[in-house]
Amino acid sequence: MARSEKDKMLAGELYDATAPDLQADLAAAQQWMARYNAALDAAERHRLLVERFAVVGRDAVVRSPFHCDYGFNISLGAGVFVNFNCVILDVVPVVIGDRTQIGPGVQILTADHPRDAAGRASGLEFGRPIRIGRNVWIGGGAIILPGVSVGDDAVIGAGGVVTRDVPAGVTVLGNPARPRR
Repeated sequence: MARSEKDKMLAGELYDATAPDLQADLAAAQQWMARYNAALDAAERHRLLVERFAVVGRDAVVRSPFHCDYGFNISLGAGVFVNFNCVILDVVPVVIGDRTQIGPGVQILTADHPRDAAGRASGLEFGRPIRIGRNVWIGGGAIILPGVSVGDDAVIGAGGVVTRDVPAGVTVLGNPARPRR
Protein backbone atom coordinates (compact mmCIF):
# COMPACT_ATOMS: atom_id res chain seq x y z
CA MET A 1 0.00 0.00 0.00
CA ALA A 2 1.29 3.47 -0.89
CA ARG A 3 2.27 5.74 1.97
CA SER A 4 0.25 8.89 2.47
CA GLU A 5 1.76 12.33 1.92
CA LYS A 6 1.28 12.96 5.65
CA ASP A 7 3.31 9.84 6.48
CA LYS A 8 6.06 11.05 4.15
CA MET A 9 5.96 14.52 5.73
CA LEU A 10 6.22 13.15 9.26
CA ALA A 11 9.16 10.96 8.20
CA GLY A 12 11.06 13.98 6.83
CA GLU A 13 10.80 12.75 3.25
CA LEU A 14 9.75 14.68 0.14
CA TYR A 15 5.98 15.13 0.18
CA ASP A 16 3.22 17.01 -1.61
CA ALA A 17 1.85 19.70 0.73
CA THR A 18 -1.24 20.10 -1.48
CA ALA A 19 -2.46 16.56 -0.69
CA PRO A 20 -6.06 16.57 0.59
CA ASP A 21 -5.23 15.05 3.99
CA LEU A 22 -2.59 17.71 4.66
CA GLN A 23 -4.88 20.49 3.42
CA ALA A 24 -7.52 19.25 5.87
CA ASP A 25 -4.96 19.30 8.70
CA LEU A 26 -3.92 22.85 7.73
CA ALA A 27 -7.55 23.98 7.72
CA ALA A 28 -8.09 22.45 11.17
CA ALA A 29 -4.99 24.26 12.44
CA GLN A 30 -6.27 27.55 10.97
CA GLN A 31 -9.57 27.10 12.80
CA TRP A 32 -7.71 26.24 16.02
CA MET A 33 -5.47 29.34 15.69
CA ALA A 34 -8.53 31.57 15.24
CA ARG A 35 -9.93 30.26 18.54
CA TYR A 36 -6.55 30.34 20.29
CA ASN A 37 -5.65 33.86 19.21
CA ALA A 38 -9.11 35.13 20.22
CA ALA A 39 -9.01 33.52 23.69
CA LEU A 40 -8.44 36.02 26.49
CA ASP A 41 -8.43 33.68 29.48
CA ALA A 42 -5.09 32.03 30.33
CA ALA A 43 -6.75 28.77 31.40
CA GLU A 44 -8.66 28.59 28.11
CA ARG A 45 -5.48 29.21 26.10
CA HIS A 46 -3.69 26.45 28.03
CA ARG A 47 -6.60 24.06 27.38
CA LEU A 48 -6.42 24.88 23.68
CA LEU A 49 -2.65 24.24 23.63
CA VAL A 50 -3.21 20.82 25.20
CA GLU A 51 -5.91 20.13 22.61
CA ARG A 52 -3.60 20.79 19.65
CA PHE A 53 0.06 20.28 20.61
CA ALA A 54 1.85 16.95 21.02
CA VAL A 55 3.05 17.86 24.54
CA VAL A 56 2.38 20.85 26.79
CA GLY A 57 4.33 21.01 30.01
CA ARG A 58 3.04 22.49 33.25
CA ASP A 59 2.90 26.30 33.25
CA ALA A 60 3.82 26.60 29.54
CA VAL A 61 2.61 29.91 28.08
CA VAL A 62 2.23 30.93 24.45
CA ARG A 63 1.11 34.53 23.96
CA SER A 64 -1.11 35.35 21.04
CA PRO A 65 -0.99 35.97 18.23
CA PHE A 66 0.67 32.66 17.51
CA HIS A 67 0.96 30.89 14.16
CA CYS A 68 1.91 27.34 13.16
CA ASP A 69 1.40 24.92 10.30
CA TYR A 70 -0.19 22.02 12.18
CA GLY A 71 0.49 22.27 15.93
CA PHE A 72 0.48 18.50 16.45
CA ASN A 73 4.26 18.33 15.95
CA ILE A 74 5.04 20.88 18.71
CA SER A 75 6.20 19.80 22.18
CA LEU A 76 6.66 22.35 24.96
CA GLY A 77 8.42 21.57 28.22
CA ALA A 78 7.37 22.81 31.65
CA GLY A 79 7.59 26.56 32.16
CA VAL A 80 8.23 27.38 28.49
CA PHE A 81 7.36 30.97 27.62
CA VAL A 82 6.67 32.00 24.02
CA ASN A 83 6.09 35.72 23.45
CA PHE A 84 3.87 37.49 20.89
CA ASN A 85 4.01 36.80 17.13
CA CYS A 86 5.90 33.52 17.19
CA VAL A 87 5.73 31.41 14.02
CA ILE A 88 6.46 27.69 14.17
CA LEU A 89 6.39 25.79 10.87
CA ASP A 90 6.02 22.31 12.31
CA VAL A 91 5.91 19.88 9.40
CA VAL A 92 8.12 17.62 11.55
CA PRO A 93 8.77 17.73 15.32
CA VAL A 94 9.72 20.90 17.17
CA VAL A 95 10.75 20.10 20.74
CA ILE A 96 11.31 22.96 23.19
CA GLY A 97 12.80 22.11 26.58
CA ASP A 98 11.76 23.15 30.08
CA ARG A 99 12.07 26.82 31.10
CA THR A 100 13.07 28.01 27.63
CA GLN A 101 12.04 31.59 26.89
CA ILE A 102 11.31 32.76 23.37
CA GLY A 103 11.12 36.48 22.55
CA PRO A 104 8.59 38.22 20.32
CA GLY A 105 8.61 37.68 16.57
CA VAL A 106 10.72 34.50 16.65
CA GLN A 107 10.44 32.08 13.72
CA ILE A 108 11.13 28.36 14.16
CA LEU A 109 11.10 26.79 10.70
CA THR A 110 11.28 23.04 10.03
CA ALA A 111 9.94 23.27 6.46
CA ASP A 112 12.60 22.97 3.77
CA HIS A 113 12.79 22.68 -0.01
CA PRO A 114 15.08 21.03 -2.56
CA ARG A 115 18.13 23.12 -3.40
CA ASP A 116 18.09 22.46 -7.14
CA ALA A 117 15.63 24.35 -9.35
CA ALA A 118 14.12 21.20 -10.88
CA GLY A 119 13.47 19.76 -7.42
CA ARG A 120 11.76 22.97 -6.29
CA ALA A 121 9.70 23.08 -9.49
CA SER A 122 8.27 19.67 -8.59
CA GLY A 123 6.39 21.37 -5.74
CA LEU A 124 7.60 18.79 -3.24
CA GLU A 125 9.06 19.80 0.11
CA PHE A 126 10.43 18.14 3.23
CA GLY A 127 11.10 18.95 6.84
CA ARG A 128 14.00 18.69 9.26
CA PRO A 129 13.22 18.61 13.01
CA ILE A 130 14.30 21.31 15.45
CA ARG A 131 15.27 20.61 19.06
CA ILE A 132 15.74 23.40 21.56
CA GLY A 133 17.15 22.44 24.95
CA ARG A 134 16.27 23.46 28.49
CA ASN A 135 16.69 26.97 29.87
CA VAL A 136 17.47 28.51 26.47
CA TRP A 137 16.87 32.21 25.80
CA ILE A 138 15.95 33.14 22.22
CA GLY A 139 15.92 36.91 21.65
CA GLY A 140 13.24 38.74 19.71
CA GLY A 141 13.17 38.36 15.95
CA ALA A 142 15.54 35.38 15.87
CA ILE A 143 15.10 32.76 13.16
CA ILE A 144 15.88 29.08 13.73
CA LEU A 145 16.35 27.22 10.43
CA PRO A 146 15.45 23.60 9.61
CA GLY A 147 17.40 20.82 11.30
CA VAL A 148 19.02 22.97 14.00
CA SER A 149 19.55 21.77 17.56
CA VAL A 150 20.15 24.26 20.37
CA GLY A 151 21.82 22.94 23.52
CA ASP A 152 20.72 23.54 27.11
CA ASP A 153 21.43 26.99 28.61
CA ALA A 154 22.32 28.53 25.22
CA VAL A 155 21.45 32.11 24.26
CA ILE A 156 20.47 33.27 20.78
CA GLY A 157 20.80 37.02 20.39
CA ALA A 158 17.93 39.13 19.11
CA GLY A 159 17.69 38.99 15.33
CA GLY A 160 20.10 36.05 15.09
CA VAL A 161 19.69 33.68 12.16
CA VAL A 162 20.64 30.22 13.40
CA THR A 163 21.85 28.10 10.49
CA ARG A 164 23.74 25.42 12.43
CA ASP A 165 23.64 23.66 15.79
CA VAL A 166 24.35 25.71 18.93
CA PRO A 167 26.26 23.87 21.68
CA ALA A 168 25.05 23.92 25.29
CA GLY A 169 25.88 27.10 27.19
CA VAL A 170 27.01 29.06 24.10
CA THR A 171 25.74 32.52 23.12
CA VAL A 172 25.35 33.14 19.38
CA LEU A 173 24.68 36.44 17.60
CA GLY A 174 24.24 37.80 14.10
CA ASN A 175 23.40 36.59 10.61
CA PRO A 176 24.45 33.90 10.34
CA ALA A 177 24.57 33.41 14.10
CA ARG A 178 28.10 32.82 15.39
CA PRO A 179 29.46 32.35 18.92
CA ARG A 180 30.08 35.56 20.85
CA ARG A 181 33.74 36.28 21.37
